[in-house]
Amino acid sequence: MSAAAPMDPVPVDPEPTAPVSPSTGFPDRSAWDRPGFLLWHATARWQRRVADALAPLQLTHTQFVLLAGTAWLEADAGRPSQRELSEHAGTDTMTTSQVIRTLEERGLVQRDEDAADARVKRLHCTPVGLELAARAVAAVEHVDDDFFAPADERTASLQVLRRLAGRDERGGVVQ
Repeated sequence: MSAAAPMDPVPVDPEPTAPVSPSTGFPDRSAWDRPGFLLWHATARWQRRVADALAPLQLTHTQFVLLAGTAWLEADAGRPSQRELSEHAGTDTMTTSQVIRTLEERGLVQRDEDAADARVKRLHCTPVGLELAARAVAAVEHVDDDFFAPADERTASLQVLRRLAGRDERGGVVQ
């Protein structure tokens, strides 16, 4: 189950928005003029830079998101459940469970049963995990500052990205 915001259904047979190439049936314009294609390339480029920044810390991008997410949620509202972390990170519950298990084996997080419901696992960053999360956040923030520097207006760029992600400034799902 993904925690992504719901999206409007795509029409089955949408009307073309531009003239169609007779040889391909594609819109007769460059892929480099399409926002989705550009977003795909920008995302891939940014992910490579984040992976390079995290490699010396021996963290994958997903491990980073879940470790930092655990630390942030714990500081904000107390020990999160795996489900809460999954929703916050936008990862499916199986991936979250597997990655948390790996982080637990590395001594970076602890997973404990909830006092009220034994089916619920509550997460806690260990001191080593918290220190590594802080170093990783600093590394990723450096990548973000460098990568997104060409965006003219940071606040406006963040608003557009939040709207595209279907999230508000605190990560809540919006329609």
